[in-house]
Amino acid sequence: VQLVESGGGLVQAGGSLRLSCAASGSTFSIVATGWYRQAPGKQRELVAVIASNGGSTNYADSVKGRFTISRDNAKNTMYLEMNSLKPEDTAVYYCNALDGTHGMEYWGKGTLVTVSS
Repeated sequence: VQLVESGGGLVQAGGSLRLSCAASGSTFSIVATGWYRQAPGKQRELVAVIASNGGSTNYADSVKGRFTISRDNAKNTMYLEMNSLKPEDTAVYYCNALDGTHGMEYWGKGTLVTVSS
């Protein structure tokens, strides 16, 4: 499975961005996909996750009410709509996919989001 993120960039505080994650390869065993982020000097943290079968979602408390995760199974693409961005949202955002059959995780290379104050 290959994951490619896009949509990162520089935005002012209060602004919005939409990230995309396109998946290719053997995706039929993927049970969940999610977004993680890593800020400079900090550990990678979960931002949001969405199940492949029904779309149930879970969010980090820090982004609840501001970010929305979604997926288009026909396009094998996942999205993260980010609104009311804050400087503390600045990080590299990574796409993650969990293979429920083989117990493997896949990662994209990341896309940088910078929020200026």
